[in-house]
Amino acid sequence: MTRSIRVAIVGAGPAGIYAADALLKSDAAKAPGVSIDLFERMPAPFGLIRYGVAPDHPRIKGIVTALHQVLDKPQVRLFGNVDYPTDLTLDDLHRHYDAVVFSTGAMADRSLDLPGIDLDGSYGAADFVSWYDGHPDVPRTWPLEAEKVAVLGVGNVALDVARILAKTADELLPTEIPPNVYEGLKGNRAVEVHVFGRRGPAQAKFSPMELRELDHSPTIEVIVNPEDIEYDEGSIAERRAVKHVDLVAATVENWAIRDVGDRPHRVYLHFFESPVEVLGEDGKVVGLRTERTELDGTGNVRGIGRHTDWDVQSVYRAVGYYSDELPKLPFDPVSGTVPHQAGRVLDGDGSHVTAVYVTGWIKRGPVGLIGHTKGDANETVACLLEDHATGRLPGATEPDPAAIEDHLRARGVRYTTWDGWKQLDAHERELGQAEDRERVKVVERDDMLRHSGA
Repeated sequence: MTRSIRVAIVGAGPAGIYAADALLKSDAAKAPGVSIDLFERMPAPFGLIRYGVAPDHPRIKGIVTALHQVLDKPQVRLFGNVDYPTDLTLDDLHRHYDAVVFSTGAMADRSLDLPGIDLDGSYGAADFVSWYDGHPDVPRTWPLEAEKVAVLGVGNVALDVARILAKTADELLPTEIPPNVYEGLKGNRAVEVHVFGRRGPAQAKFSPMELRELDHSPTIEVIVNPEDIEYDEGSIAERRAVKHVDLVAATVENWAIRDVGDRPHRVYLHFFESPVEVLGEDGKVVGLRTERTELDGTGNVRGIGRHTDWDVQSVYRAVGYYSDELPKLPFDPVSGTVPHQAGRVLDGDGSHVTAVYVTGWIKRGPVGLIGHTKGDANETVACLLEDHATGRLPGATEPDPAAIEDHLRARGVRYTTWDGWKQLDAHERELGQAEDRERVKVVERDDMLRHSGA
């Protein structure tokens, strides 16, 4: 093959863009060269950086600067508002590209098998995140009548949900939240948020920085019960071995021993409380029942049979994200991932599905930070390039870059481009400038398309 290697990447979040970056930095980019098209079902790129990161975390959103540099490369094109497989099937991709990388991430809430979890007032954290991040495919309003709220989970998403519920709308107004979110948060009645974890501080999945940020708000009092500060041999060993575990535990300890202040909204971090039932009356949430647990010496816990009923009117489960199944690809419903070997997709008999690869959360599950995502991409791209070098890629039958544009136009797809994103980005920044904010996010899909010139 003397022409450039044609690669399609489905999903233009960090995982997909890092895969493009790995291709651009490879020896193959020099000869024979690489030609990369990213397909994204949203009109805008950046995936969970745009639609999964809390608006009051601008440092994390700074990752976008590095992603911009990749998408600015002439070997890379962006096709937004293109849905797999509605607008583009796997057969279409094979026809136009030598290899296909899926990096579709995870946007749905993992289910939680708990009595009462389907009551009115019980929500998935991912749905709430999509609302406050201005995702165009979710409702424009969110019910915020509960004065006391439970959040199930001790990861960063649980912290985000608790912090957004506990902050005031005016605290969040300087961020990029769209007008509908600001109006919704102005009506938020929450004054108590209870975060529950079934294990101890040493087992919490918080990042130290995100945990400490919870205490930075002038309206949020963080409260920890001193009885929840407990470690066994396994916990102590984990603290000694892993720095961020020790930092999280030390932060929680400091909060447990300090005097409780008078900030108006309270976030309680509860450890060793395992949710067993969401309590309801007339189909609505009226409480949460938990069972007290104790450490077993290994860092795991067992129930001790002592139950507590908590007075809450809504429950948010933040127990993990889950990927959508991709048509025409194998899928493991337990892990919510595509079976693979080092990024090469595997079919039912364990053989490699020719020219199909995965990276990011659809590959490894919704765990890890940006560094893991880069490592994922490097591994997957190395396998793709090895398969190309050894002749295992059959090659596209219609590799002309213009052919995919003709295909999308023939299908009537109103797609966006990288230049279109720059137009939308400029428009959002203009909206923000008028209010002395960095940007105001556009929510409606049609508006996004219009301002992208699609």
